[in-house]
Order: sequence, then structure tokens, then C-alpha cells
Amino acid sequence: MNWSYMTRQVHRWLSMVFTVAVIINIIAMLQEKQAVWIGMLALLPLVLMLLSGLYLFALAYAAKWRSNRA
Repeated sequence: MNWSYMTRQVHRWLSMVFTVAVIINIIAMLQEKQAVWIGMLALLPLVLMLLSGLYLFALAYAAKWRSNRA
């Protein structure tokens, strides 16, 4: 297994975790429960998705740069 494959898989799973966290946050807001940790629940997967997304974004340009060099 290579890094790009693993990163893509992690990025996909993190997007599902992020979606569930946002749904939980919306349900908590509708029930008028004010808990800071519920609001912060979506931030961890969001930050991890940002990092993996930036890596995947740069990977495409690195591949293009390598193909132009050859």
C-alpha cells in the first residue's frame, strides 16, 4: 500500500465522521442543549481532513511537475 492510497481512504472515512458530527451538532442545537464539546466535536475530523486534503492537492501538482521534468 502506498501513501496516496492510505491518505485517500483516511480522507474518505474522515468525511463520514465529520458528517455524523455535524448531524449530532444540529440535533443538539434543535434540542437547545448548549454544550461546548458538542460544537467542537466536528473540529477534529475537519482539521484532519484539511491536512489530508492539502496533501492530496499537492500530490496532484507534484505528479504533474515530475511528468514535465522527464
